[in-house]
Amino acid sequence: MPLIRERPSPNHDARPQEREPDLIVLHYTGMRSAEEALERLCDPAAKVSAHYCLEEDGTLWRLVPERRRAWHAGVSLWQGRAGVNDRSLGIELVNPGHEWGYRPFPEPQMAALLELLAVLRARWRIGRGAVVGHSDVAPLRKEDPGELFDWGRLAAAGHGRWPEAAPPAEPDPEAAARGLAAIGYGYLEEDFPAVLRAFQRRWRPARVDGLLDAETAGLIAALGEPSPSS
Repeated sequence: MPLIRERPSPNHDARPQEREPDLIVLHYTGMRSAEEALERLCDPAAKVSAHYCLEEDGTLWRLVPERRRAWHAGVSLWQGRAGVNDRSLGIELVNPGHEWGYRPFPEPQMAALLELLAVLRARWRIGRGAVVGHSDVAPLRKEDPGELFDWGRLAAAGHGRWPEAAPPAEPDPEAAARGLAAIGYGYLEEDFPAVLRAFQRRWRPARVDGLLDAETAGLIAALGEPSPSS
């Protein structure tokens, strides 16, 4: 586990019914520097926060106690349940994001993230499939952590899912919608292409276009099947 530095944020409150977290949401900060991001996450006027913020060199900051509700996901939906903040832990990864010069997440940051995920999932008994991106739970508004984030590496370490084999499938919108809902996605009736982009950003990052092609349909079908380890 990386050495944790404390930088308390005032932006948190009690979880409803003091429920324990069962989901981890990954973000990028989308700001020009780590210090700028930390200042915003700790600014009471901003009304945003996360439980942890992880710098590119692997420096780890704890901002909000895990038992408290941090304000990181905003308007969000996963597995048919709104209000993702109620049930999740939020981790902000320092990265300028698409607005300020999006770039790959460096090795020290990824290595520290893998260690942090292992600790958090063991502590709260969080399932393998319950590690998601901000764009997964808020696909109409968010892009992070984005197509340069190495979800395959996380899955190889046991955090999150990755399809072992996904042959192309007939691009059937109704079947795709059922598969996306089975994975956990919401907002399918509001903006189906936006949800497809969020899915592609995570599982088919080479082309994020919001179009239901045979490759995307095959990936949805493979991931929409129940997983015993999820």
